[in-house]
Amino acid sequence: MILEKIHSPADLKRLSAKKEQALAYEIRNELLQATSATGGHVSSNLGVVELTIALYSVFDTPKDQIVWDVGHQTYVQKMLTGRKDRFDTLRQAGGLSGFPRTYESPYDLFNAGHASNSISLAYGLAKARDLKHAGGEVVAVIGDGALTGGLAYEALNNAGKGESKLIVVLNDNELSIGQNTGRLAHNLNRMRTKRFYIRTKLDTKKILLRMPGGVSLFKRLRRLKRRIKYFLLNGVFFEEMGFAYLGPVDGHNIKDLKKILNQAKNLDEPVIVHVRTTKGKGYKPAEQDPSRFHGIGAYDLDTGECKNKQAKTWSDVFGNTMMELADKDPKICAVSAAMIDGTGLTDFAHYYPERSFDVGIAEEHAVTFAAGLAKGGMKPVCSIYSTFLQRAYDQILHDVCMNDLPVTFCVDRAGIVGEDGESHQGIYDLAYLAHIPGLTVLAPANDKELKKMLSYAISSGHPCAIRYPRGAAVAGSEKVPEIQTGKGQILREGTDAAILALGCTVSMAEEAAKKLAEQDHINASVINMRFAAPLDEELIAWACKNHKVVITCEDHVDDGGFGQKVISAAPADCRGKIQTIAIPNGFVRQGARKDLLDQFGISAEGIRGKILEALR
Repeated sequence: MILEKIHSPADLKRLSAKKEQALAYEIRNELLQATSATGGHVSSNLGVVELTIALYSVFDTPKDQIVWDVGHQTYVQKMLTGRKDRFDTLRQAGGLSGFPRTYESPYDLFNAGHASNSISLAYGLAKARDLKHAGGEVVAVIGDGALTGGLAYEALNNAGKGESKLIVVLNDNELSIGQNTGRLAHNLNRMRTKRFYIRTKLDTKKILLRMPGGVSLFKRLRRLKRRIKYFLLNGVFFEEMGFAYLGPVDGHNIKDLKKILNQAKNLDEPVIVHVRTTKGKGYKPAEQDPSRFHGIGAYDLDTGECKNKQAKTWSDVFGNTMMELADKDPKICAVSAAMIDGTGLTDFAHYYPERSFDVGIAEEHAVTFAAGLAKGGMKPVCSIYSTFLQRAYDQILHDVCMNDLPVTFCVDRAGIVGEDGESHQGIYDLAYLAHIPGLTVLAPANDKELKKMLSYAISSGHPCAIRYPRGAAVAGSEKVPEIQTGKGQILREGTDAAILALGCTVSMAEEAAKKLAEQDHINASVINMRFAAPLDEELIAWACKNHKVVITCEDHVDDGGFGQKVISAAPADCRGKIQTIAIPNGFVRQGARKDLLDQFGISAEGIRGKILEALR
């Protein structure tokens, strides 16, 4: 086994071409064996096996610094940087993260998990290197999908000034950014990276500018050169941004990859290396369905089928309800940021393509675009994961809420997400949404309530946000009361304690109250608060007045969360009665969702224990 002998990237430099190919085969096998048990980002990692080997062979890491965009494709990097012995712990509690984490290795330069930031980070590293007069290369590896994010272009625009050397590797595995023009492009790339060519180009410019009429001649020649490039070359866009362009190159040919990366090292200016790869390379199910294998749970290695098929999820309920409502109202449209499938909008996009908008990894644009749709008389529903929606805070506040536009935000994956760890936990959305003037924030307790809330929000004529978690939806009664703005619902009435629950914690509260009555002879009221903004202040006052203790429960961080808002809204003389159950402030690492919720006391048993302690 070659992989067993790779303890750091330095070991790669001693491999022959034949052994490099054998290593790629071993890595794919190891990756499939591990992810079939743990789940993970399969297709993207299978697609960068050869690219990762080439990068860590050519560059002298960690002196040379490599920044991976998003970081969900760094499984191979982890194997090659001293973590292969722990790879079977991937995405498990206490194990390896599925994303770069600085506490794991010096080869992980940043904690990451969101797209489009690698070029900005790498340019900052390059500029710091130059200011310190230090050596080393800085490389950003970014996918074509991440280039749909505006931050990437802001960085290209800034870094293209040419003040600092930076290498950007564009991993193109889906979009046709450029067509290979064959031998001509290959020869031009080879020629333009030669030091002789670069020096000759500069000398020619100097000579022309000294000649009579040389400035005019130089400008005409430069215009002619640009026209030829537009006709012949793939990378004109990047060159116009100030980057030299190399490629495209086969991202599964290690020899060619190493050659072009070495060419990039020889340049003294910002450079784009365009690499073409295939998602899911080497595993037929992933090649045939790369979207499903982008992020998948444990699967059968032989068939590619998921081992644990989930019941109807919250995303499914949302998607089905959107179909029902859109069938009756032609003004309803859906906006998503590269998450049509993930947010449950697949069928909507199929049946209503003219009203379905996937803007790519561009949450800021998604929100402001939705604001434009709303101003134009449509009823946009903007469905974005909680962790990604936080990037569009300014657009929500400034473009939607300040203009009181009827945009409905469906905040998927709110609360603890689980195995994806710190960068993906949706535990901050109440803090950044519920304080915005004019924004109504709701959280359904069950599937039927989500349907009612979605209908309410779309018809309200004002900005609304509905947050719901990952996973199987709680089945609710068909008799769900109508949604009234800022009004909660008493589900069970007691005298000893009151549980004010929000969203997915309502079912936990009901179970806790049942156990308290049966096992502890304590009568607890259960209140489904429904709204995080505006709060039902009358119901809060009633709970405080008629119970010995009041407990709030939420799947959100304590600081700025639902519980703290309840305390602020309660009568001043009752605030001492209120205790909160929430996630402690901080970043939550990976683990199974249920285990993490249990750890923080966000469970029926946790609520019961809190009440028993408070009543002692």
